[in-house]
Amino acid sequence: RAHTLTAPNMALRQFARQSARSLGLRSDVSLAPALATRGMSTVIEGLKYMASHEWAKVDGDTVTVGITDHAQAELGDVVYVELPEVGSEVSAKSTFGVVESVKAASDVYSPVSGEVVAVNEDLADSPGKVNEGAYTDGWMMKVKMTDPKELDALMDAKAYEASCDH
Repeated sequence: RAHTLTAPNMALRQFARQSARSLGLRSDVSLAPALATRGMSTVIEGLKYMASHEWAKVDGDTVTVGITDHAQAELGDVVYVELPEVGSEVSAKSTFGVVESVKAASDVYSPVSGEVVAVNEDLADSPGKVNEGAYTDGWMMKVKMTDPKELDALMDAKAYEASCDH
């Protein structure tokens, strides 16, 4: 696909660079192939995705989890986020929390099994961070995974983008 440098594309590239940096991903490469745009939704290369629209960033044995840009766009303005307790156990493909928006309430699913080692406390007072930065300030929890093989069941950016097109 050809990418022209229109004002929206330039703004999107700037967003992608900032998002990549805050996620600890390389941002020194051309972002045209790394960033796939679906209308207003963004998919970031290097993350893992669930069909239920959660993303996972793997860093050693710790996985940061949030909902995708596509999910937050579909939900609309997020007004409440329910997260698990630090120290609790989560299971792959099982619900760990709820995101409520002006449109609906939606369960959120864990991509991996393990112990919750951190939750994004900022979301209690500022749930809109999920809308403002689904891949950055809107992260939800960090899990110390117990079975790295569970990552094999997740999609890469290309597969997730294709699943959103159906």
